Amino acid sequence: MTGIRLTAPAPGWAIDADVVVVGSGVAGLTTALRCAAAGLDTVVVTKARLDDGSTRWAQGGIAAALGEGDTPEQHLDDTLVAGAGLCDEEAVRTLVTEGPDAVRRLITTGAHFDTTDSGDIALTREGGHHRRRIAHAGGDATGAEISRALVGAVREAALHTIENALVLDLLTDAEGRTAGVSLHVMGEGQHDGVGAVRAPSVVLATGGMGQVFSATTNPPVSTGDGVALALRAGAEVSDLEFVQFHPTVLFLGADSEGQQPLVSEAVRGEGAHLVDGDGVRFMLGQHELAELAPRDIVAKAITRRMLDQGAEHMYLDARHFGARMWEQRFPTILAACRSHGIDPVTEPVPVAPAAHYASGGVRTDLRGRTTVPGLYACGEVACTGVHGANRLASNSLLEGLVFAERIAADIAGARPPRTEPAGSPDAGDPVPLLAPEARTALQRAMTRGAGVLRSADSLAAAAGELEALHRDAAADAEVASGAKAVVPGVDAWEVTNLLLVSRVLVAAARDREETRGCHWREDRPDRDDAHGRRHLVVRIAQDRTPVVHRTETAAFPPVRPSD
Repeated sequence: MTGIRLTAPAPGWAIDADVVVVGSGVAGLTTALRCAAAGLDTVVVTKARLDDGSTRWAQGGIAAALGEGDTPEQHLDDTLVAGAGLCDEEAVRTLVTEGPDAVRRLITTGAHFDTTDSGDIALTREGGHHRRRIAHAGGDATGAEISRALVGAVREAALHTIENALVLDLLTDAEGRTAGVSLHVMGEGQHDGVGAVRAPSVVLATGGMGQVFSATTNPPVSTGDGVALALRAGAEVSDLEFVQFHPTVLFLGADSEGQQPLVSEAVRGEGAHLVDGDGVRFMLGQHELAELAPRDIVAKAITRRMLDQGAEHMYLDARHFGARMWEQRFPTILAACRSHGIDPVTEPVPVAPAAHYASGGVRTDLRGRTTVPGLYACGEVACTGVHGANRLASNSLLEGLVFAERIAADIAGARPPRTEPAGSPDAGDPVPLLAPEARTALQRAMTRGAGVLRSADSLAAAAGELEALHRDAAADAEVASGAKAVVPGVDAWEVTNLLLVSRVLVAAARDREETRGCHWREDRPDRDDAHGRRHLVVRIAQDRTPVVHRTETAAFPPVRPSD
């Protein structure tokens, strides 16, 4: 344990449970429902409302070998290819073999997927898939339907939920085992202000960290809180340099920042074409799957074409769909485009890559266990080894489902006893808080230096800017400096989490001197399997600097020495 924690008031209230699940997307709510069904006293903590996480925004669907002629082995092959040599094959095999039944159990929970005239689940294709295996709902509202079903099940089961709560830090007992979390509740409710949920099992399902960049498809709540908490608690993270930039995000202008509208890969799966300003389909000849190549390849091709032509965006042309198909298959995307003055029925849609998904995260084993006893991670916050260097489209919702069930089974089987947190939750080494107004500078530094295009120089510049922000925060915390210390609060805690996650991401990206998957080094354009087919595992040292360790092989080391 590091003893490092966020600067925050001492908890003013506490509740006890067997399990606390942090996050309310597909991973978090599935874990919570399975734990509760096993008789465990389960508390769900979520940063906004139960349905405000990333799951709700997922348009494309959920991938599983459900169609005639498709097999888990074929799904495995496609996933391994997309992962560019860094997938853990055992983790992928677990995903694709347990995935179909996990989807069927989701249906019994109440999720309704689109069906064919014969009543079978309707399946489509997305980038990197050689078969139609993407189940979708409401045309392009799959995440919203899954969220609706799971939230409804949680309400029906009367689970204890704490909404509008930002998790702060992990609590541990005298043996260094997990003993709960501290959190800050915003707004009205049974609890308010800083408090604690004491539990021997904590499941991080906090989603992504897309807000480290200026433009992202992630919702505002995706500020890397789970990864930051895990790092401060002494857990290892891995593969954080592999940030997937979605190729087709609605282009709203060069200065547009924050959450951007996604134009799902399923649009290309149904036959839309990527074209430049002259109407040329530039993906032809670049890959056997053309527009349906893995996302890293498409994002790179778009960015390269933009640079070659001095353009700010490319176009997605689906005018040949016609109005009826747009209205029935992609109603959400159609409405989003039209709200910004673009009609995909009559004109090509301007698109550009934006930060979308973190393939890396808190390192876990196949039971979701991290390197800290009692701490689990699931969904986008985790690194199970499934995604490797680049996530295959629509594998994320499936990963959340499959590994959530595995975590719940592990906790239910172990049933660890409740223990008392050691010392005061506000003891330890407090992290100086970054001023909230530094958030824009941080995001712009990351976008310039660690975006789609990276190089030694750009990453060094980003690292310098981040370290300057880190030093400024430390200086502001020194009363002797005469500067007013930053007041603890949600905005300050979020940007401080973003800074920690950004520093670790950049440290890993500087260490990976090759191009692999969605990590594109302009100065190192080739893949280096001799040295690069390794995972970068990072932890935070006592002086709060990232320490990067390269694994000896492409396999992850065990999370427990005894494993």
